[in-house]
Amino acid sequence: MKKISRRSFLTAAAACGAAVALSACGGSSASSTAASSTAGSTAASAAAGPVTLQWSVWDKESTPYWQAMADGYMASHKDVTIEMVDLGSSDYMTVLATQLAGSADLDIVTIKDIPGYANLINLDYLKPLNEVLTRDTGDFNGTIEQLTTDDGNFYAVPFRSDFWVLYYNKDLFDKAGVEYPSNDLTMEDYDALARQLTDTTYGSQVYGCHYHTWRSAVELFGILDGKHSILDGNYDWMIPYYDMILSEEDDGVCQTYTDLSTEGLHYSAAFSNGNVAMMNMGSWFISTLISNLDSGEYDSSLCGNWGIASYPHPDGAEAGSTIATITGLAVTSASANKDAAFDFVNWVSGTEGAKVMASTGNFPAIMTDDVINTIAGMAGFPTDEGSKEALNITNAYLEVPYAENVSEINSILDTYHTSIMNREVTVEEGVASMNEQVGKILNQ
Repeated sequence: MKKISRRSFLTAAAACGAAVALSACGGSSASSTAASSTAGSTAASAAAGPVTLQWSVWDKESTPYWQAMADGYMASHKDVTIEMVDLGSSDYMTVLATQLAGSADLDIVTIKDIPGYANLINLDYLKPLNEVLTRDTGDFNGTIEQLTTDDGNFYAVPFRSDFWVLYYNKDLFDKAGVEYPSNDLTMEDYDALARQLTDTTYGSQVYGCHYHTWRSAVELFGILDGKHSILDGNYDWMIPYYDMILSEEDDGVCQTYTDLSTEGLHYSAAFSNGNVAMMNMGSWFISTLISNLDSGEYDSSLCGNWGIASYPHPDGAEAGSTIATITGLAVTSASANKDAAFDFVNWVSGTEGAKVMASTGNFPAIMTDDVINTIAGMAGFPTDEGSKEALNITNAYLEVPYAENVSEINSILDTYHTSIMNREVTVEEGVASMNEQVGKILNQ
């Protein structure tokens, strides 16, 4: 059995964060050799004769990029037919494991989350892709390393990646006479900027920033230096971020966690109200913002003049570092069409697949110049150069890296995050409880 260890993820994340360039974060001689030695042979094998590939997905009818990817590949591979098997989004990874246990004729499977990915590896349901990937691993912003197991193999390749950026309301900046945020904003600069934009006048309040109630919106600024992870077991590094945000609440710079929880205010509603100057949120909100402004669901006079900037980062962390979630592709061990399946994975995760993904308004795992131009060229995307530049990321750290007991760790961190943000315990008390409770799990 092949198992992913906590150490391998932390080591990879630390190495990635310390890298000066992307190539140092991920490029390896093994991947480069694979790129040069297998590119031709895999493609040739894939085109050897008519073949049908079965690909597991979820929510096929409501997710446009599934069909777009299949159509794009089949258009240039006339002998290959892609048949999608929709397993639904509810408990997808559990259903997938059950299907594979029952000898389902799946060639390619979509990986939705890392705990499920680890389970499929432990069950020997996936083939290693090290010698198959035809693109250098460094092009994936360090995420391949965070999918690599103790045996040195990775069993999935990302093709979609959502990453966090800073959304801002240009009208509120203009009204305050403040320059728009740069793409190299330290946490200290960000806090000062939020305070500068805040107006606590009753009836015309402007909040300098906004944090959704998710724990990731508060704590995960701290992992951007590549030195920390939610798997650490010691969370003292979170204290400065809790202190900053609770202080902002006290000073009216942002809405309180308690009020947001009580009202059930969604982050999209908060930003579209037109009284939030900056908001940290994932790239998935870009297409929502564009679509809802176009349909009239959002009032363009309140939030229609918007932009994005790179995610704020700790002092010493590389500008463009951010937190991310990924969706990947894997090839099943039982596939009777492995060469064709490998070729499909390379196409979808490569340049051609990235173009197709971007054309649907979604973010591929590799951000080439063409992809960035496509996304920045979408109707409704901000026209300023800064927003376009913010699409370039340098390091991507997964919100939830793998550990055997990551669900338990998440539960503990969520519990004490809520206690801290509701002011039921002090920051120091809450973090000390995190350290104690997670420490017990890690030491079992």
